[in-house]
Amino acid sequence: MMRQYELVERVRRYNPDTDEALLNRAYVYAMRAHGSQKRASGDPYFSHPLEVAAILTDLRLDDATIVAALLHDTIEDTATTRGEIDELFGKEIGALVEGLTKIKKLDLVSRQAAQAENLRKLLLAIAEDVRVLLVKLADRLHNMRTLHYVPEAKRNRISEETLEIYAPLAGRMGMQAIREELEELSFRQLSPEAYRTIVGRLESSRERHIKAIAEIEAQLTTKLADNGITAEVTGREKRPYSIWRKMERKTVGFEQLSDLIGFRVIVGELAECYRTLGIVHTTWPMVPGRFKDYISTPKQNGYRSLHTTVVGPGRQRVELQIRTRGMQDVAEYGIAAHALYKDGANAYELLTSDSQAYGWLRRTIELLAEGDSPEEFLEHTKLELFHDQVFCFTPKGRLIALPRRATPIDFAYAVHTDIGDTAVGCKIDGKISPLVSELQNGSEVEIITSEGATPPAAWESVVITGKARAAIRRATRAAIRAQYAGLGRKLVERAFERAGKPYEEPRVVASLHRLARTSLEDALAAVGRGELRANDVIKAVFPEWTEDVSVPQQQRRQPEPITEAGWFALARARSVKFKVPGHGAVSPAGPAIPIRGINGDLPVRFAPDGGAVPGDRIVGILTPGEGITIYPIQSPALKAFDDEPERWLDVRWDVDGQERHRFPARLRLTSLNEPGSLAQIAQVIGERDGNIDNVRMSRRSPDFTEVTIDIEVFDLKHLNAIIADLRAKSVVSSVERYNG
Repeated sequence: MMRQYELVERVRRYNPDTDEALLNRAYVYAMRAHGSQKRASGDPYFSHPLEVAAILTDLRLDDATIVAALLHDTIEDTATTRGEIDELFGKEIGALVEGLTKIKKLDLVSRQAAQAENLRKLLLAIAEDVRVLLVKLADRLHNMRTLHYVPEAKRNRISEETLEIYAPLAGRMGMQAIREELEELSFRQLSPEAYRTIVGRLESSRERHIKAIAEIEAQLTTKLADNGITAEVTGREKRPYSIWRKMERKTVGFEQLSDLIGFRVIVGELAECYRTLGIVHTTWPMVPGRFKDYISTPKQNGYRSLHTTVVGPGRQRVELQIRTRGMQDVAEYGIAAHALYKDGANAYELLTSDSQAYGWLRRTIELLAEGDSPEEFLEHTKLELFHDQVFCFTPKGRLIALPRRATPIDFAYAVHTDIGDTAVGCKIDGKISPLVSELQNGSEVEIITSEGATPPAAWESVVITGKARAAIRRATRAAIRAQYAGLGRKLVERAFERAGKPYEEPRVVASLHRLARTSLEDALAAVGRGELRANDVIKAVFPEWTEDVSVPQQQRRQPEPITEAGWFALARARSVKFKVPGHGAVSPAGPAIPIRGINGDLPVRFAPDGGAVPGDRIVGILTPGEGITIYPIQSPALKAFDDEPERWLDVRWDVDGQERHRFPARLRLTSLNEPGSLAQIAQVIGERDGNIDNVRMSRRSPDFTEVTIDIEVFDLKHLNAIIADLRAKSVVSSVERYNG
């Protein structure tokens, strides 16, 4: 275990002005706090925070970050409090340690929800101070290095979390060295057989690779020197996990991979990067489509480099990365490279101001933290972290970086949420294209918008970015909520009218505390969903008012005259629509209440055991959390709701005669038990353009069979014609419509 003076010396190597007293005090405090605690390996627990601090000294981080690493488990795993940390080490270090502390008490059902809440807390802490992230990544790296000591049951879960969240997060911060090691350790645990196979293949070809690397290094160095460029050329085999991902992505075997070694060319100045590229391309043939310029268009994590692939010596493909020393520091250490000590510079200020990656992370966290459920937050975080990039342009030349496989919808939301919400079409490189097209590098995308448009809920399954998915969900929920509130407003207004009381919104707002609601829209939406009775709103405003329950139930639910109608996307995506003129008692003549739902999210359905068809006198029953069920007025099932008049909605058809829709009905037949009888029944229904949805048969006697048929018809007239034709058949003894 590293001694106290050794830690101080590691920091002094890159920071001669380090606060030795602070480091010594933190070392002693953490060692005493963890006391006799042991790790799964049997080592003293304090060895873990000490190793985390050592990893961070390799990144040349400031004193506060090293101290936070030493103390990062004290609040979570010992009796230490945040107040003690603040008092002994200052509030800056206290905030860092608090940000690294998991939420201890989570009243959540699923482990995924708990994981998501802890991740949300961590990311919000990172948004305040990115050094929290650096300590967390070092913490996870040491835990993965010692994973073999952890019980077998936990290893896969820890490795999956590392591969899905922490390795991509390190990559997004540009910390490639840590990312690659996290990926490698996770891959070895999750796919041991694949890992061993690839490692074995690499070992068997290592001698050949070493020879090729030496030859290419020598040729490249000489060629560049002949052109006046002093360069550091290094080659290496690709890592097993990188090879595995390429095999999966391209669906190829190991033998089919031709670029298992890569080279890095480090030059002195930016201009020499492009000169080197020209020399390479004039010396060896370039592989088409394999050149990328991340210097002129850096990645969001700040990574800058030129990438190309050429057919080098021995006709083998060679991948080359060309960059300056400064670019190399960022490529290896990412955001941590901004903490490298500069003359008089403050490491924290460099981290938070110089890093493009940190700016991206803060914007992403702000978007992710906008009220999603824990599971959605976790899903969106993974979406944001896990994709390679494609670069597109707005018509004005603004560069938009998106994940690969992104669509113009993702592009629209990346430009601005309002653009995404009102998008109705797009042009890609000047051509009208579908909004679900896959965007390519360099495309110019123009989004066509329409004022008042809203995003379809189906877009959620098409988009790639977490920002777009979250925005679509919010827009859909807001629209549904607004429609429930609209329905609730009409129901409340009618309830006040029936009660003979004036409906005045200021008085309702003043009474919301009696309804346990925080806003008028909340209360109205609750009424629309059936969670709150309209009469309860009256009682909240007029406590002295009492419901009149003396009116006979048959009078209370007398419906309006029927017209033919429709609004609601109902059964089987058919556009069935209703209008609701009143609620509860007899409705005066007047306009109908619109209660339109969005993609079925405000559900309206037909009653089981018979349904309803245009021409029936109908009533709607409001069920909290489920929506509205439409019954024909003659349905015996309505007796179950006699004592709940507040759930009754008088509804009427409003079907557009130009667009015909089918509706469910049920028939009960008694037929002769003879060959071909069912065929004759089906023939009658088919000839009348009815659609049989289901048939059930039961034998009641040797001579007769009872048949229940669920059919779909256009209206009551159509249904009665089918019934009349069936009665005329000799094989049919009787036929009646069934309404439950």
